[in-house]
Amino acid sequence: MTGYSAIDLSRLPAPAVIETLDTEATIAAIRAKVLELAPELGPALALESEPAVKLIEALAFFGVLHRARVNDAARAVMLATATGADLDNLAALLGVSRLTLVAADPEAIPPVPAVMEADADLRTRTQLALEGFSTAGPRGAYLFHALTASGEVLDASVVSPAPGKVLVTVLSRTGSGGASAALINTVAAALNDEDVRPLCDEVIVQGAIILPYSVSASLRCFSGPDTAAVLAAAETAVRAYVADSHRLGRALRRSGLFAALHQPGVEQVTLTEPAADIEPTTGEATWCAAINLSQTP
Repeated sequence: MTGYSAIDLSRLPAPAVIETLDTEATIAAIRAKVLELAPELGPALALESEPAVKLIEALAFFGVLHRARVNDAARAVMLATATGADLDNLAALLGVSRLTLVAADPEAIPPVPAVMEADADLRTRTQLALEGFSTAGPRGAYLFHALTASGEVLDASVVSPAPGKVLVTVLSRTGSGGASAALINTVAAALNDEDVRPLCDEVIVQGAIILPYSVSASLRCFSGPDTAAVLAAAETAVRAYVADSHRLGRALRRSGLFAALHQPGVEQVTLTEPAADIEPTTGEATWCAAINLSQTP
């Protein structure tokens, strides 16, 4: 998503309400309190085999368990950390619901469940929801409505090339990200609704320009590790990085590829493709067409 600066919730520090749990410290605190109230139990508490020691350990266990439950409950009511049904309920407060990416097929054998929007995407749309309440034409509002128009929309960008004109670019979840005519029409219909678009704005929706590339690299591994496992780990990390970079206006950096390829067991990386960083505009997105990793003798 480009053109709108939302707070990166993943970079927020852990809130003070989330307590660091330490079972051993809890046992020590309970033991100290017991000795304060009954000093005569000192000799007994010095022996691990004493039933009183086991009772203290059991009390500490359930105390830590309760505090962990409090931590979980606190995380469940914060947008940055809520997941699953907890996140659904937070989003519902702002009128946002999780999108269905692929409909369920109950008639299939076995039945196929629906593929739903990921937590990260729902969290992003929930952040934008307040912007969506405006009909004054702010960039965040157009972004929210574009991302909400269809579960097929992976990313969107909004620019104003001229006064009164709004250009919305859509990146699809399908294939390389090129938006179909049907998806463009769906987004255009959502953005041209009279409750969304100001009368003075002309909204144009277009598909993203896709910049395909391949990743080719050779890895020299240290002697000893299973090279097949090392190469597999490197490929998994590269796939995660290129998937994260598959957004409108998000650059594909060779330094990011080097970081992904340098998995434990890798001594040296020779990256041949891409030959340089790829820096798309807000109307473009990179797409990795192939990953070719080999081992250097």
